[in-house]
Amino acid sequence: MTIARSPVFLISVFAVVCVLSALALVYTKHESRTLFIELQGLSQERDDLNIEYGQLQIEQSMWATHSRIEKLASEDLELIRPDSEDIYVIEQQ
Repeated sequence: MTIARSPVFLISVFAVVCVLSALALVYTKHESRTLFIELQGLSQERDDLNIEYGQLQIEQSMWATHSRIEKLASEDLELIRPDSEDIYVIEQQ
């Protein structure tokens, strides 16, 4: 009887293969869970940043309203609206 045909040898080989396969499965599951946790954290961060971006857009539109700019021009810079006779229209030819 040769070593390659020995049932003990085949059982040992299959046992080693099964153990290695089980270890690979455990490692893969662990890695998958770790990456999923990281994905959840990054998704939460993305959602928080989207909320902050929306708030900043609202704030920017508030700061850029015509009434606010006109108020700042008249109060802080002391600018006045010119009279209609002081306005000249230049036409291009």
